Amino acid sequence: MIDVYTFILIAVATLSGVLCVVLGLAGRKPADLTILATALVELLLLAQVVIAIVAPLVGNPPTGNLLEFWMYLVTGCLMPPAAIAWALSERGSKWSTVVLGVAGLAIAVMTYRMHQIWNVQVV
Repeated sequence: MIDVYTFILIAVATLSGVLCVVLGLAGRKPADLTILATALVELLLLAQVVIAIVAPLVGNPPTGNLLEFWMYLVTGCLMPPAAIAWALSERGSKWSTVVLGVAGLAIAVMTYRMHQIWNVQVV
């Protein structure tokens, strides 16, 4: 994993998550801002998939459990589309905006964990 990219992904996911949670708790229903913020997180995750495929080929192999890393990454990639689908199916509820936020915050934590798995020191 690329450290700078990882921390950009964590920052964007956190900002998106906080934005959506705050707007949801303020009573705002899902709108373009919250949907697009979550979609941006998804695009960054898809780029992370490409990075995770290419990195070992150019000399940056993972040192942790590869299966665990990919399970986090695949699950993370499935969360934003599921949250967006939920938000669009329940457009009348402020809680669907909160769901978008929770997905963003969960992805931030999962990305940090993926970074730990990739860079774990083997003794």
